[in-house]
Amino acid sequence: MVRVVHTHQPEITTDYVNLPASARGLASNSRSGEHSEVTAAASGRKLYRLVAVSFGLLCILQAALNISLRLAVYSSGSKATGIEASCKNLTQETDELKRKLTNLDGYFQDGWVYFQSSLYYISSIKKTWQKSREDCLHRGADLVIINNREEQDFTRKFLKSMWIGLTKTETKEKWKWVDGTQLTKSYWAPGEPNAYEGKTEDCAEIKFHDKENNWNDEACNHQNFWICEKMVPP
Repeated sequence: MVRVVHTHQPEITTDYVNLPASARGLASNSRSGEHSEVTAAASGRKLYRLVAVSFGLLCILQAALNISLRLAVYSSGSKATGIEASCKNLTQETDELKRKLTNLDGYFQDGWVYFQSSLYYISSIKKTWQKSREDCLHRGADLVIINNREEQDFTRKFLKSMWIGLTKTETKEKWKWVDGTQLTKSYWAPGEPNAYEGKTEDCAEIKFHDKENNWNDEACNHQNFWICEKMVPP
């Protein structure tokens, strides 16, 4: 049979020309397979990119986590080291204080009182300022020198009028402590020192116990209690 082709009809592609149905099916399947392969390849590339990006993010997160853990360990280690050092220092100070207090048993039995690394002796009888100082010197101490508010408040607790180591018997103008240092911080009661009624009052005492500032100037031959001070022996 002769196949007639009309010239006015569009040219027919030869993809399926003279191919049996089975061949056309194979060709169709072949093109479909090629398309599936292309689609699969594109999907594979997208999946690869997704995996690569995810892996990169995981690496960044892992690095950040490692840095955070190192900082936390370092911080914890520093704090722990600081706490250990503080505990060690506290233990050493406690042991040292125990050792000192053990060595001071004899002083405590003789009536001395411990405060701020010093020992204090408060008399039970009265003497003049000079005799009071001689008693302190005989005990290996001297009349108290008050250096700060804490020590000042400590002396108020005994509720006695007591001589302290402050005088102007030698200078007649400036008050000095028994160690020769000039008075810089004072706790005179209001209106003191005043040489009351024109008397010569060249020695200082603790007198007004209800006041934070309670020093008074008094005549040195006045009979009074006294308080001695000595540094704790090493």
